[in-house]
Amino acid sequence: MTTAADTARISARAAGVTPSATLTVDAKAKALQAAGERVVGFGAGEPDFPTPPHVVEAAIAACRDPRAHHYTPTPGLPELREAIAEKTLRDSGYAVAAQQVVVTNGAKHAVASAFAVLCDPGDEVLVPAPYWTTYPESVSLAGGVPVAVFAGADRGFRVTVEQLEAATTPRTKILLFVSPSNPTGVVYRRDEVEAIGHWAAERGLWVVTDEIYEHLVYGDAEQHSMPVLVPELADRCIVVNGVAKTYAMTGWRVGWLIGPPDTAAAAANVQSHETSNVANVSQFAALAALTGSLEATAEMRRAFDRRRRTMVEMLGRIPGVACVEPLGAFYAFPDVGALLGREIGGRRPSTSEELAEVSIDVAKVAVVPGEAFGAPGYLRLSYALADEVMVEGVRRLAELFGNAR
Repeated sequence: MTTAADTARISARAAGVTPSATLTVDAKAKALQAAGERVVGFGAGEPDFPTPPHVVEAAIAACRDPRAHHYTPTPGLPELREAIAEKTLRDSGYAVAAQQVVVTNGAKHAVASAFAVLCDPGDEVLVPAPYWTTYPESVSLAGGVPVAVFAGADRGFRVTVEQLEAATTPRTKILLFVSPSNPTGVVYRRDEVEAIGHWAAERGLWVVTDEIYEHLVYGDAEQHSMPVLVPELADRCIVVNGVAKTYAMTGWRVGWLIGPPDTAAAAANVQSHETSNVANVSQFAALAALTGSLEATAEMRRAFDRRRRTMVEMLGRIPGVACVEPLGAFYAFPDVGALLGREIGGRRPSTSEELAEVSIDVAKVAVVPGEAFGAPGYLRLSYALADEVMVEGVRRLAELFGNAR
């Protein structure tokens, strides 16, 4: 008789998860650096700035405070949830109650929780592509079906209502919306956000909107929160955010989701069985960040803006490379399709994934291939690294790609 012990050791659900390409590339770059190689890593999606000193001091104080040594409420410290509600009103104009906030182990956890409380098996989720590599995996792990809706460089990487409508079926339940975007740096215009929001509301869809890069926009670009522009969506909208990008706190692992009361309660209930509360020291650090100045964020934004312009200008001079100017986040997403099939570094890469392998093996430059984002033929480069290092990395790519035959 066949028993459960005779079946595969790993569940189909776990086995079907694709490893995070961004973390894989970053790990390879760091391993080569540890071995003494002079690798330039464009893979990691995190600020290269330290966490602001006043945030660190708040964490040190929390370590000494017995209140931080014990379990606290699963959805977060009451004072932090209140601060998140106040910050949301201050920064985006979205008025929410603290009870609608659930503090999570990073914004990635918030994304997973959002789909966990909304998806039943077979529910379809519209995922605009290019997408961050984790989004479709989170949908699948929740039992949903990710449906990619692709908009390439010719469309400015912005999906349209017409595209979304064409991808909608009777099983469509959720639209994922991200602006500013990882990996493209696209920032949707106000009228585009409104049009997509009104379409979703008329369709009766849920919207999960990730606003993690809200403060990292450049030039004349502005970030717009969909439930603010389309208030009728509020009862069917979950907003994801966190301190990682705005305050250079990727390692502190504090994010949150904001949703209607029933979804927030459901997310807290699920979290109570998965992780319980987020580490209290990190929560007190996040509280200090949210209630303090945005001066450090403004300093980072100025540096990112400078690097952004330099990177785009340098990439644009490489034959066979075309790059849409990113207006948010800290990534460039150049089209390298014209290089594929040519001899580069003694090889003939036919995909952007193979081209990324040539880049790190030959030029010692780590980039993330577009395949990881549902966009073959592109590369993602983060400009969240020191100016001189960034320039050296792009210079190496220019030398490598410039010799393509």
